[in-house]
Amino acid sequence: MTPASTLITNIGELSTQDYAQGPEGSVLRDAAVVFEGERISWIGAAADAPAADETVDAGGRAGLPGWVDSHTHLVFAGDRSAEFEARMAGESYAAGGIAVTTAATRAASDYDLTRLLLARVAEAAAGGTTYLETKTGYGLNVQEEQRSARIASTVADQVTFLGAHLVPDGVDAEEYTDLVCTAMLTAVRPYVQWADVFCEQGAFTAEQSRRVLAACRDAGLGLRVHGNQLGQGAGVALAVEFGAASVDHVNYLSDDDVAALAGTWTGWGPGRSGTPGTVATCLPACDLSTRAPLADARRLLDAGVPVALASNCNPGTSYTSSMNFCVATAVLQMGLTVQEAVRAATYGGALALRVHTGEDRDGQRAVGSLAVGHRADLQLLNAPSAAHLAYRPGMPLTGSVWRAGVRVR
Repeated sequence: MTPASTLITNIGELSTQDYAQGPEGSVLRDAAVVFEGERISWIGAAADAPAADETVDAGGRAGLPGWVDSHTHLVFAGDRSAEFEARMAGESYAAGGIAVTTAATRAASDYDLTRLLLARVAEAAAGGTTYLETKTGYGLNVQEEQRSARIASTVADQVTFLGAHLVPDGVDAEEYTDLVCTAMLTAVRPYVQWADVFCEQGAFTAEQSRRVLAACRDAGLGLRVHGNQLGQGAGVALAVEFGAASVDHVNYLSDDDVAALAGTWTGWGPGRSGTPGTVATCLPACDLSTRAPLADARRLLDAGVPVALASNCNPGTSYTSSMNFCVATAVLQMGLTVQEAVRAATYGGALALRVHTGEDRDGQRAVGSLAVGHRADLQLLNAPSAAHLAYRPGMPLTGSVWRAGVRVR
């Protein structure tokens, strides 16, 4: 049975972010897109569009891929607004605030955690996010990390094991690291695709992080690293050493760090074979909330390092899922062009999650760009161009959103 088709026509500006069209992605004018079921079946000039079962007139609005949010922490309970107020009053951020959320999350029921997670994912979707990753990391014992992973796996597109988020109070760091690498990893393994470690002062040392990454790699998980957020550290070097798909935060980078990241992309690019390197994921909402220096996305891009933008939605340092805000900040304060920022929030996130290709992977179609065969994830802005995301910052520009061909807004 042929799936129902939908024609989205009269799109004033369509930013496909299709890598096959060049490094900046193709921008089409007076365009149209056809969905068949969950996949894109046609893209081109509106005047040439084929007939479909349903037609939606975009009215000249801008279209672009749904946001791909490759770094979130959505499985949590509790509130840390008091901590935020203290930071705004001049206190510095330290990783230890995670313990407050851990206590609240452990106390919440499965029902409440699931309800909260569903609400946060729906909120993100209303803002144009059609594909997202989320992490464990607020359980910090075997039972609670497994519970968080199980709940996350029922809602998020991809789940990352972050048992190595913080050493719980009163627990020996070496013993806890051993636990993450053994019983905890075994318990969460059926529910997760990735593993992450917070390699930072106050969290996990370079050697502890190396043990976690090695154990998780040996268990067949893809790797990510929280690194170089609070100062110079080993996070980037470890991410490169282990071939991690991304290193996230990257606020403090040496020339050697940038060169090492760039080196992971040698021989990879549009139309080339080879394995993608390590994406640098920038988290501008977190940087602003912690009053940290904004990650130097311009420097990374100029060095040849692909960049992703992500929300880092979490209760302590970035309680927002607004990718529109992240894109506007990247343009206004981080030196990116509009198309570079949109690309980082769509294709860049898909690249960091390794769902950027046009081939089905375990039944998963490519996301983060608009091309025939890719998943039908599209958003229309209440604006004639993507430039309005930064031109009119903070305005509610997300209009209509389709996820896998289904309208969710």
